[in-house]
Amino acid sequence: MPFNPTQFLKTAPTNPGVYRMYDTKGKIIYVGKAKNLKKRLQSYFRKNIDSAKTQLVVSKIADIQVTVTHSENEALILENNLIKELRPRYNILMRDDKSYPYIMLSADKKFPRINAYRGVKKHEQHYFGPYPNVSAVKHTIELMQKLFKLRTCTDAIFRNRTRPCLQYQIKRCSAPCVNFISADDYQKSLANAILFLKGKSKTLISTFTEQMQQAAQGLHFEQAAMLRDQIEKLKAIQEQQHVMQGNGCFDVIVIEQMLEQTAINLLNVEDGKLLGTKNTILNPQHENLATILAAFLTQHYLDADKIPHELIVNVEPADADWLTAALIEQTGHSVKIITPQRGEKMQWLALAKSNASQALATHIQNNLSQQQRWQKLTETLQWETEPNRIECFDISHSQGEATVASCVVFDKTGPLKKEYRRFNITDITPGDDYAALHQAITRRYQRLLTNEHTLPDVVVIDGGKGQLQQAIDVFSQLQINTVKLMSISKGPGRSPHYDVLWQAETMQALHLPKDSISLHLIQQIRDEAHRFAITGHKAKRGKRHQHSILEDIEGVGAKRRRELLKVFGGLQGLQQANIDEIAKVPGISLSLAEKIYQYIH
Repeated sequence: MPFNPTQFLKTAPTNPGVYRMYDTKGKIIYVGKAKNLKKRLQSYFRKNIDSAKTQLVVSKIADIQVTVTHSENEALILENNLIKELRPRYNILMRDDKSYPYIMLSADKKFPRINAYRGVKKHEQHYFGPYPNVSAVKHTIELMQKLFKLRTCTDAIFRNRTRPCLQYQIKRCSAPCVNFISADDYQKSLANAILFLKGKSKTLISTFTEQMQQAAQGLHFEQAAMLRDQIEKLKAIQEQQHVMQGNGCFDVIVIEQMLEQTAINLLNVEDGKLLGTKNTILNPQHENLATILAAFLTQHYLDADKIPHELIVNVEPADADWLTAALIEQTGHSVKIITPQRGEKMQWLALAKSNASQALATHIQNNLSQQQRWQKLTETLQWETEPNRIECFDISHSQGEATVASCVVFDKTGPLKKEYRRFNITDITPGDDYAALHQAITRRYQRLLTNEHTLPDVVVIDGGKGQLQQAIDVFSQLQINTVKLMSISKGPGRSPHYDVLWQAETMQALHLPKDSISLHLIQQIRDEAHRFAITGHKAKRGKRHQHSILEDIEGVGAKRRRELLKVFGGLQGLQQANIDEIAKVPGISLSLAEKIYQYIH
């Protein structure tokens, strides 16, 4: 039954809330917010709609569902969460939380761990950020190790340490794992670290100075010297960081557009110091800058733990007052979105604009170059149509051990890393590359056909005629005849200058000049498949080599393995022991000792 907007709007509520639009397949295509749901939804079904995007969305609507909220701010927050969770096709979707790293304090009550973190935030952990990039996070953690000596090791390592590690030796950890510091003293260091993370280094210096004077007056000279060193490090950090005239903690967000491409540059400034920068490249069609910037600010800040008092922008975002009110409600302090016209903050805007323009120019140039390479490949191989998607397979193993197949995906913008796949190859003769390829290609395209996913235009195999034949056989069995098949093999001396291309249609060797743009494109895709396969193989092989045969013995858990290795010094010593000697190990019964002895011999 077709969607009837007139009938739907008769019962639409006038409350604030969120609406979700669905297509004929029941797939969500757009999520929006409104202060008045009825008025907002009526605007979609007017006779004259200027926006091409809105016309496209309306043409695909088969159903609309609404959720009423208590307040306008709650609607804004709900819309943000739904966009990130559901990823509707026609919403402006920035990179999710994984793109922006945080500093995380673990849930350990006595000795929390500090480390970099990306991904979905968990309630029991404490997060600081988001930071513009990983380098800013790593640099901050290194400073905190030097200043406050907090642990960075994993909980498993922390629980099993019997002596302090190298971090303690180089004075970057207080060794709480072996009780070289009390829980109370560690918590004091942690409290100071949190002040540092909040950008209150001046407060810290004042506190340390006062404590140093008190320690000196009380003749606690060792403690006073330690505080003096911390003060000097803090001052050195302040001097090392670039400071533009003036102070303040704020973020600078600039949006620039060129040739239908959009770049957003974020500068993170604390106490007048530039802590980091991040560029985001988008291609939102039929949207103005104010709408794009509003989407960025909403998705970046609404669920952030740390929101500065000022957001400096070069374009006023859509619904700026609404967004400001939601940010104030969330953070509990004043937040302003401003566009300065003069002074120090204009200098920061100019810097961010320069970064955004440079990133945009580089991105456009790279895209143009990439498209030219695909056009040249089409001409060189005399294809009737230019491909949009190429997939490439490679096999990696060590003399047949831990065989892994890789599949990488490229389009005209470059590698699509989220669509890469690895296949653990089983049930073949070790070292049989043909069988491994046959299995990987079969698994890949059976799955694509079953789930109705997009097939590639071209499949490249790393290898010669024999490897290519495996792909031909699989595609014949699956009755796929719309995909071009080819392979690339090493030439004499395995020099990349003499690589040979093979096409399924002719099965004839094609030797391209060593400076051929087409050859370089295929080599780039092949090398990426090779890299991805080797990485997977090394990880699988390393995991297998780290595996202890004691783990395969029923009844021998981590604690008993640790006791066995502690008593005998390793597996070799255990193999030389008899049943009675094994039974003397704490936690090992005579029957278990017999089982262990029989298994390892």
